[in-house]
Parts: sequence; structure tokens; C-alpha cells
Amino acid sequence: MNLIDEIEIPAPRATVYAALNDPEILRDCIPGCEELIQHSETELEAKVVLKIGPVKARFTGHVTLDPSGAPERFSLAGEGSGGAAGFAKGGADVVLEDRGSETLLSYTAKAEIGGKLAQLGSRLVAATAKKLSAKFFASFKDKVAETADA
Repeated sequence: MNLIDEIEIPAPRATVYAALNDPEILRDCIPGCEELIQHSETELEAKVVLKIGPVKARFTGHVTLDPSGAPERFSLAGEGSGGAAGFAKGGADVVLEDRGSETLLSYTAKAEIGGKLAQLGSRLVAATAKKLSAKFFASFKDKVAETADA
């Protein structure tokens, strides 16, 4: 499954990049996130509760960030397990384009799922992934705008 989208954020690129690396902001923006622990500058651990169709599960996962192209771009990869519900793994490439007082954030994400989740059907899973992604970025945009205004 692939997700591609972009969103304009009313803040300079440096502010957006800093927010994407702030565990508190991310925890508040990730739908269903119960806990987000930063183990190092590039290693995060998350606990997230998600409901996809009839399947509700608590996922525990690890995310590794690759900031080698910062602040213009970075990538991340992660995997999580939801016990009997299955697993998910994937990654994303994020590009931050400076547009004066605003930043265009574009991303390409890929994900693989297995277990009960994979049995739900690709349309349901893709629709849920798009909805969760849109919810994350709308919340992220609001949080960054608040930070930029402060």
C-alpha cells in the first residue's frame, strides 16, 4: 500500500522540521497514540491503539529516523506488532519545501500488513490509512501553527 500527499503548513521549514522531531508534538498528533518514547535522536518507540474495521488492537512499534538530508528531507522506517491482530511495517520519505513563511510538506509512504489486518481487504485498510494520515497531518498543521504563533 502506498500513500502520497502534501500539505501546506503556515510556518517556516525550520519550525516544521523541529516539530517533526519533537516526541510530544508527535504523540499529540498520532491518532490513538498512548505513548511515544524517544530513545535517541533517531530511535523512537510507540504504543498506539487503532481500530480498522472490526479489528481493534494495541500496537507496539519502533521507528528509526534518517535525518541525513535534513532539513530539506528525511526518511523514517518502522514496524509494529498488534499481537493476534497482526503486524505492520513500512516507511516514509518526507520533503520540506521552503515557501517563505510557509512550508510545503510532501510525503510518500509505503506499508505492509499481515495477520488479521491483511484479511480485512486492501480497500478498507487503504481507506483507514488515508483517514489516519489525514487526521495526523491536520492535527500536526494545527500544532505547528500554534507553535509558530507563540
